[in-house]
Amino acid sequence: MAKSTSNRIIATPSSYAREHYLYVQEVGTLQSLEPHISSRQNLNSFLFFIVLKGSGCVSYHDLSFNITAGDCVWLDCTKPYSHESSASDPWSLMWVHFYGKEAPCFYGNFLKQSCPFLFRPQNTIAFTDILHHLYQIHSSKPSLMELYANRYLTDLITLCFSAGLPESGESSSIPEKLKQVHDYLEESFAEKINLEELSSRFFISKFHLSREYKKIYGTTIGNDLASKRISHAKSMLRFSSASIESIALNCGFQDAGYFIKVFKNAEGMTPLEYRKKW
Repeated sequence: MAKSTSNRIIATPSSYAREHYLYVQEVGTLQSLEPHISSRQNLNSFLFFIVLKGSGCVSYHDLSFNITAGDCVWLDCTKPYSHESSASDPWSLMWVHFYGKEAPCFYGNFLKQSCPFLFRPQNTIAFTDILHHLYQIHSSKPSLMELYANRYLTDLITLCFSAGLPESGESSSIPEKLKQVHDYLEESFAEKINLEELSSRFFISKFHLSREYKKIYGTTIGNDLASKRISHAKSMLRFSSASIESIALNCGFQDAGYFIKVFKNAEGMTPLEYRKKW
């Protein structure tokens, strides 16, 4: 007797997709009829699945976790893992195995931001919609199938990041403070700003602020501030006739020479060259 019923599509990506895209390896649905352990390791693959109904458990990093309807799991399949449906409450899943040259980097950044591989989003519809689209395009095989798959997988990863960020407990006040810091930098980038001033203004230690800001926003405060200043400078270069010295001062650079150096490092050309090109 069958232990489960499933609908799956096994995909073979083109060499171009392997080189440039995130791509689907398998995608499908599963309805478990009785307990059955699926166990794998050493696969160059990432598995994402969502429990639609029922319950079961997943084992990963030598730990076992009970999961129920509404839970999402994102696993690195190079590591040993297994999952098993409950005997009393068999589960139904939607899932995708995917890979791509950048996939390990995405997952590494996901973990660096303290996002858990097992999480429970407030809204599961966005996740199931993406999995449905992935299944449909690999079933109908439109001419741009692999490009669409790359888009949907990127959207899926983005959802994992947004849903997996910590929202409760001790860390709940930190993202709010970091948002205040982020908004302050957006509004006051032209002012003289340093870590000590931010620490005093927002009542948070320099070490904690620096570490948590990079964890949440993926960049240092200094780099984010420089990026905001450069973006504003680019706008002034394109849509005003202001001098380089004036633009430097308007964007928080106290010295035109330093502004030119920072701009060239960021854009690969001087401010005047950028103005001429754009």
